[in-house]
Amino acid sequence: MQMLCGIDEAGRGPLAGAVYAAAVILDPSRPIAGLADSKKLSEAKRDALAITIKQQALAWGIASVSAQDIDRINILQASLLAMQRAYQAMCDQFDVQATLIQVDGNRKPAFQIPCEAIVKGDSKVAEISAASILAKTARDASLLELDAQYPDYGFAQHKGYPTALHLERLALHGVTPEHRRSYAPVKKLLIAMDS
Repeated sequence: MQMLCGIDEAGRGPLAGAVYAAAVILDPSRPIAGLADSKKLSEAKRDALAITIKQQALAWGIASVSAQDIDRINILQASLLAMQRAYQAMCDQFDVQATLIQVDGNRKPAFQIPCEAIVKGDSKVAEISAASILAKTARDASLLELDAQYPDYGFAQHKGYPTALHLERLALHGVTPEHRRSYAPVKKLLIAMDS
């Protein structure tokens, strides 16, 4: 029997926080209605679906790679590493073995089993949609924790993305340890502060 594992990541674009990935093997006998690319769903819908996925999927795992590691190895490598970690987390947590992995995008991490990269996979493959929802909700939850830790930055609103509010707060309060120093707006600020 084919055991398809879908993997997707969330948080490549933000200036702060970790990049997250999730791996999901859905149960064909328990289809989940409403799965879609997480970016096309409301926050409330994503949160509700995340609970359903965790309850009904055969297996799932979530993992992240920190802002410091993103700066060290670059965001592409960090995203691929997060995907590998998510798959490993799923295997460690559930006693199932995938026969095929499909990841969202045009680049794929190295796995011991066959893996395919599918462009716009999060809107074409239910397993990847489910993974995109778990990765996004886990990342959003981590940004709410950052918001509590650094209340001056508005992380709960912008989730680390380079919005006008975020850039304004960054200029006002400086760079936190959770900011990605290799990203242009943060790098520029650090150079300006040094000079």
